[in-house]
Amino acid sequence: MWWIPVMFFFIAFLFSMLGMGGAQIYIPILFWSGLDFKTEALPLGILLSVVNSSSATITYARKKLIDWRIGLLFGITMLAFAPIGAYFSKIVPTRLLIFIFALFTAISGTLMWIGWQPKNKMTDKNRTVLGLLGGSGLGFLAGLIGRGGGSFVVPLLYMAGIDAKAAAATSALAVTFSGVSSFVSHIAIAAKPNWVLWGECVVAVFAGSQLGSNFMATKLKGKAVKKIFAIVLLLIAAILIIKNVIFAH
Repeated sequence: MWWIPVMFFFIAFLFSMLGMGGAQIYIPILFWSGLDFKTEALPLGILLSVVNSSSATITYARKKLIDWRIGLLFGITMLAFAPIGAYFSKIVPTRLLIFIFALFTAISGTLMWIGWQPKNKMTDKNRTVLGLLGGSGLGFLAGLIGRGGGSFVVPLLYMAGIDAKAAAATSALAVTFSGVSSFVSHIAIAAKPNWVLWGECVVAVFAGSQLGSNFMATKLKGKAVKKIFAIVLLLIAAILIIKNVIFAH
C-alpha cells in the first residue's frame, strides 16, 4: 500500500495550511484500504492528525503567526467540553448530527468565501472571552458530531476579526490539544500496529505538513488561505449532504 503515504503527504500539505489535522480524510482512506475501522484506521488516522497539526504548530510558532491567548484557551476548553458533547451524541439521532455538521460547515465556508469580518479589532478582553466561550461551544459541538474541530475554529476566528493566516495557525495549536486527547483515548483499543505502514504514514504526513505550513507562512497571502479554506469546507459539506442525507436509506 505504497500509495497511502504518498496520498497522505499531499493531504497533509493542504490541511496544514488550513490549521486542520485531516483525520476526517485519513480515517476513511485507511478504512477503505482494508484496515479495521476501530482498531486500526481510527487510531492511526487520529495519530496522523496530531502529527500534522503539531508539526504545523511548530512552524507557525517560529513564524509568530499564532495568537497564543486564544489558541490555548480554545484548546483547553475544547478538551473540557468535548466529552459533554460526546455524551449528548447518544441522545441526538445520527442523521440529525450529520445534517447539523454539514449545515454549519456550509455556512462557515460561505462566510469565509464572502470574507465578512467585523470592522473593529478585538481587545485582549474580547480575545479571552472568545477563547473561553468559543472553545466551550465548539468543543461541545465537536464532541457531539465526532469531529476534531479544526473546520470550526478557523471560520470563527476569522469572522471574529482575526487574519486568515493567523486564524489557521492558531487553529493548528487548538486542534493539537483535542487530537492528543482523542488519540490517548483510542490507542487503548488499537490492534497491534503495522509498524511499517504507521512509520511510512507518519514520515509522509510530517514532511507534507512541514512543506505546507512553511508554504502558507511565507508564500500565501491571507486572501488565498481564506479562499482555499472556503472551497474545502464547501466540498466537505456537499459530500456529507449527498452521502448521508440525499442517499440515506
